[in-house]
Amino acid sequence: SGVGTVDGMGGVFQQPVNRNIQPFVNSELAAAAMAEAIGRSELAFKHLERAHVLGQASTLQHVRVHWQMLLWGARRHSTRECLGQVFRIIGAATKTVFGLIPHGNTGGANVSPFKPMPVMPELAAIIQEARTLPR
Repeated sequence: SGVGTVDGMGGVFQQPVNRNIQPFVNSELAAAAMAEAIGRSELAFKHLERAHVLGQASTLQHVRVHWQMLLWGARRHSTRECLGQVFRIIGAATKTVFGLIPHGNTGGANVSPFKPMPVMPELAAIIQEARTLPR
């Protein structure tokens, strides 16, 4: 798929996914917070990446996850992560609604913001479930 539509559906499916994907994104964000609370910052970031893949088709969730990544970077005094996240927050806020997202991208400053990536089967199943849940 690449940058552009999300599995051919683009921004059109954003609203139902926004509502339906939120509990799954919330779960990953909670896992990230718990990992960070016990000093496992790299594990925390893995959960933020999972939250990003899950929420990237929803403007609200996409921006929300990048904000959490920005805060993660700030707590580590990582200029690279912080600057990368500011750029990504602007992109998420302005491009997601049009389906202009690199499907599967994990969202950190360690990867190109334009690079599509494979989606783990577990996350792909959650995304598909969110698409098919009643609105």
